Amino acid sequence: MPLRPPLPILAASLGAAVLLSAAAPRVEIRTQADYRLVISNGLPNHETGRFPNRNNPNPIVEMSHIFRMPLRPQVAPRPSPTGFAWFGVALNGVPFEPGTQEFWKEDRESGWNYEAMGGSSDLGIDLSLAHVQPNGAYHYHGSPKALLPLLGDESKGMLLIGWAADGFPLYAGRGYRDPADPKSGLKEMRPSYRLKAGPRPPEPQGPGGRHDGNFTEDYEYVAGLGDLDECNGRFGVTPEFPRGTYHYHATAAFPYVSRFWKGAPDITFQKQGPPAGSHPRKPRRPEDPRREGP
Repeated sequence: MPLRPPLPILAASLGAAVLLSAAAPRVEIRTQADYRLVISNGLPNHETGRFPNRNNPNPIVEMSHIFRMPLRPQVAPRPSPTGFAWFGVALNGVPFEPGTQEFWKEDRESGWNYEAMGGSSDLGIDLSLAHVQPNGAYHYHGSPKALLPLLGDESKGMLLIGWAADGFPLYAGRGYRDPADPKSGLKEMRPSYRLKAGPRPPEPQGPGGRHDGNFTEDYEYVAGLGDLDECNGRFGVTPEFPRGTYHYHATAAFPYVSRFWKGAPDITFQKQGPPAGSHPRKPRRPEDPRREGP
């Protein structure tokens, strides 16, 4: 299937990461044998927020992203959690990361993971629902608002915005009212997640308080509650797949970008962690009223 890369083709081999200065965004999307390859330097082709900022001390750095995914993805026997891997990659070569590596009391074993866009935590997210990892990787936590107009008009049809690590396509928030009928009109896709009822466990078992979306664990999946399944996707026809395929949506509400893969993810979406000397982010204290602008 032919694609039109939204950025200049990357012609040279990719070297080590360097600090962003006058570097230009570059991406190449091509097929090789049974795979689709997305090779990029990870720099967004749109305006971003200020990085570093009060809540995210990391500057955007040119990266060496090489992602691979199957051209003919298959649904796995059961969904697999994304963990701390990249979920997928946008058509401009910037990756999606649904989760964060910030935890209650900075304890990864606590079971309470801060949400990038939830509750009282502020991790320096910009208007494209993106921020920067300690190693300088700019990445999206939701639908990349500044990228969408560069890809097309979402009001006129389903808008392909990227590919998941398992090879299935990722679309913006709108899909067909009838997933089998492209003439049925468009509607905003509704996830099937909701906030849990009742309080969280009190200390020391948990942070206490009500389930307000500050933590991933504040949400629960309810089959049939919305239009999408637990992977924030569904089967149906799309402009690129008129015979139908499983596909994901980036939604306006939790989980924003899926926390599960429907198929088997490629190993190239696993991350290696931040380099030595990098500066980790910390969630803002709930009583801090500051907000970081774009």
